[in-house]
Amino acid sequence: MTETAGLGEFLKARRAALDPAELGLPTGFNQRRVAGLRREELAQLAGISVDYYTRLEQGRARNVSDSVLDSLSRALRLHRDEDTYLRNLATPKRKRIARPRAQRLRPELQTMLNALQSPALVYGRYGDVLAWNPLGAALSFDFASRPAGERNIAKMFFLDEYARELHPEWETVAKEIVANLRSESGRYPDDPYLAQLVGELSLGSEDFRKLWAKQTVREKAHAWKVMINPIVGELRLRYETLRLPDDPDQALVIYTAEPGSDSERALRLLASWVADPAHA
Repeated sequence: MTETAGLGEFLKARRAALDPAELGLPTGFNQRRVAGLRREELAQLAGISVDYYTRLEQGRARNVSDSVLDSLSRALRLHRDEDTYLRNLATPKRKRIARPRAQRLRPELQTMLNALQSPALVYGRYGDVLAWNPLGAALSFDFASRPAGERNIAKMFFLDEYARELHPEWETVAKEIVANLRSESGRYPDDPYLAQLVGELSLGSEDFRKLWAKQTVREKAHAWKVMINPIVGELRLRYETLRLPDDPDQALVIYTAEPGSDSERALRLLASWVADPAHA
């Protein structure tokens, strides 16, 4: 991704996602043959010239000011994660970190994971699974059986058919994973590992290619997730994501069940199964 090409692609995708009817603009077939707003309409909403906005979409603009980014964010109706992504892409390359530091897990984090009574994982950049506790592994994929380079949630989800058996709401989770990856990509758009990962996923999965092209952005935060566990059956769990203060590229994700629910009972059963020395 070049310094400005990614910005242009994002602007075009978000402009196409806007509904002219919601903005009081004409929507008749004779007036509008493509989805979303025209460039001149978006430029007017943002209070900038059509020529300048066109140069932004074509990757010919440099050093975009904060005031212009503010106007674009409002005109495009971006939510917080999309706004952050927009500003990451607009940051001049010389001010960005082209190659992030190596991903290293502090031993104390693994000790903490093992002490937790809930399924838990530590994710690194781009969905790499860096650590887990036994219950976290029993919940979904057997991370220990995979080479370190293959412990990536997007790879497992889009390139392993087992993911569809595990997630009955596969389409919903797939959108979430791609939106998370898109958000992460804005922080280090020049990272060669990112380019390799997106390339591998694009070649291996048509579903990923289509979702990646939508330019949807969302930070991994919290939500409910339904899983079909091979040991205890259906689980409806909530996950919470906690960014590590001394390394924002790493995140602790913890799964919990609603107290008193069938999922809580199933999760306790799974924990007993994990604690059995024969299964360990």
